[in-house]
Amino acid sequence: MGKRDLSYLVIIVILGFVLRFAFLTYSPPSLNWDEISHGYNAYSILKTGMDQWGQRLPIFNFRAYGDYPTTLNLYLTIPFIIIFGLTDFAIRFPHALFGTLTIISVYFLAWGVTKRKEVSLFSAFLAATGPWYLFPSRFVIQSNLAVFFLITSAALFVNRKINKVFLPMSILSLFLTLFSYHTTRIVSPLILFGALFIYRTDFANFFKKKRLLAVILAATIVIFFALSTVILRNPESTARSGVLSILDQGAISKIEAERAAARLPGIISRLVYNRPVYFVEVFAKNYIRYLSPQFLFLQGGTQFQFSIPNFGLIYLVNLPLFYLGSAILLFKLLKRGGDKESRNNYKFILLWLIVAPIPASITNESFAVIRATTMLPIPEILIAVAAYTILDRVKKNYIPILLVFYFSMFYLSFEGYLLNYFTQYRTNYSWSWQYGYKEVVAYAKSHYSDYNRIIVTKKYGEPHEYFLFFWPWNPAQYQDDPNKITFFQSDWYWVDRFDKFYFVNDWQIPKSGYDFVLESKGTLNCLPVASRCLLITSPGDYPKGWKKLDTINFLNGSPAFEIYEN
Repeated sequence: MGKRDLSYLVIIVILGFVLRFAFLTYSPPSLNWDEISHGYNAYSILKTGMDQWGQRLPIFNFRAYGDYPTTLNLYLTIPFIIIFGLTDFAIRFPHALFGTLTIISVYFLAWGVTKRKEVSLFSAFLAATGPWYLFPSRFVIQSNLAVFFLITSAALFVNRKINKVFLPMSILSLFLTLFSYHTTRIVSPLILFGALFIYRTDFANFFKKKRLLAVILAATIVIFFALSTVILRNPESTARSGVLSILDQGAISKIEAERAAARLPGIISRLVYNRPVYFVEVFAKNYIRYLSPQFLFLQGGTQFQFSIPNFGLIYLVNLPLFYLGSAILLFKLLKRGGDKESRNNYKFILLWLIVAPIPASITNESFAVIRATTMLPIPEILIAVAAYTILDRVKKNYIPILLVFYFSMFYLSFEGYLLNYFTQYRTNYSWSWQYGYKEVVAYAKSHYSDYNRIIVTKKYGEPHEYFLFFWPWNPAQYQDDPNKITFFQSDWYWVDRFDKFYFVNDWQIPKSGYDFVLESKGTLNCLPVASRCLLITSPGDYPKGWKKLDTINFLNGSPAFEIYEN
C-alpha cells in the first residue's frame, strides 16, 4: 500500500472512529436490557468467576434471561470494566472499537478480492459511514463481534499468500465467530465448507507441498466442524429456536387449521399442508425479502432498537449500484477465461451472499436487521465494484459530473441520517431503550434507607438487572442473597425479589389497599403501620391513597415512571 492510499485509509478509519465514539453514551439514549445483562454478567465474572446465576466461567453460552447469548462479548468486556468501571461507556467501548476495526478488515477483504485499491477504499468508506454498520456499533450487540471476526477471517484468507501466518490467523478468527453470535454458528461452517470446495485445488497443492502444516490445518478444520456441531446440538444454544423458528407453535396450529379447512382428499391435503412445505414457502419469501430494496434501501428493519424506523440500511443512492454490482459479479463468473484466483475470489463472494441471509430467513421475525448482518460487507464491495466499473467505461470529462452527483446525493442521505439518529430517533424512541431505569435506580439508591420495601414495575422489562448494574450490586452478595426469589416460566428466568426490592407486573399492583401478589405467588403487605414502601410504577398504575413523590419522563416528555409511597 502506497503512502497516499494509506493516508486515505487512515482518514476513513478516523471518520469511522469519530462516528462511533462521539456521544457514545448519549445516543442510543440508555442501555437496553441486553446491554445491561452483558455488562453485569461480565462484572460478575470479573468479581466472582461466575455469572449472576452462579455458572463458573461459561464457555458456549450464558443464561442471561433464558435466551442464552454467546459468551465472547462477556470476556472482551471485562478489561474495559477494569479500566472504566461498570459504566455505559465501558460496556459500549469494545463494540465501537470493533466497529472501527471492521472498516480496516473490509478494506483488506475488498483488496484481496478485487486487487483494486480504489475499490477497497470506497468499500471501507461505505463501511465507515453506512447505517447498517454504524447503528449497531454504538451499543452492545453480539453481532458486532461476529461481523468483525467473520470479515477479518475472510480478509486474512484471501490475502493468505502475502504472509504464511495469515491462513492460521484466518482459521482462528473463524473459530471466534462460533463464540460471537448465533448467526455465525450457522454461516461460518457453511462458508468454510464452500471455501474448501471453491479453493480445492489450492488446498490440494498446499497438502502436497507442506505435509506437516497440512495435517495441522486439516485437524484444525475437523475440530472446527466438530465444535460447531457440538455447539449447535447444545440445548442452551437452541434454547430460543422454538420461539423464533418459522415452525413455531403458531405456525403448526395454522398448518393444522388449513389442512382441516381444505376441501381435498386426505392424502392430498397432507401433501399440500405440512411442515416441510410451509417451511420452504415461508423461508423462500423471507430470503427474497432480505435481498429486496424494501429491506436494504427503503424501510430497513422493523425492530426499533436495531435501526431507525423507515430508513434504509444502505443509503438510497447506492440502490442501483448494488444490483448492478450483483449483475457484474454474475457476469464475471459466467465469462470464461481470466485469472483463476480472481474467479475463485468472486465465487467466494457469491457464496457469502447466498449463505448470509439464511439465519434471518429461518426465523419468524420480519426484517431482522441484526440476524442479517452476516451479509456485511458484501453489499459494500458490490457497490464499489459497480461504481468503478462505470467510471472505467465513461468518458473522462463525465467523471467529475458523476462524482459530484453521487457525493451530493450521498451527503444528503448521510446528513439526514445523522440528524435523525442524534435528535428525532433519540427523542421519539427512548421508550424502546427502556429509558428511565437509570434515573429510577438513582432515586431508589438515594432513598434506600428510608424504606423497608422497594417495589418496581416489570412493565418495561427485567428491572432487577438495572438495579444490579446501575447500583452496582455486589455480585457475590447477589448470588448468595437468601431473600432472592427466582423462577422459570415460559422459557424465561424471572426474578421477583432480591434484598428489599420486589418486582411486580402492572396487573399485580392493587387498585387500592396495600397487598401485593408476586408472579411467583408470594405476597407482601405495605400497610403503613407495618412497613414503609416505595412504589416505582408505570403511569396511572398505583393504589388509591398512596402519595405521589415524583415522575420520570421519556425524552419526548411523556411519563415513563411514577414514584409513590404508602
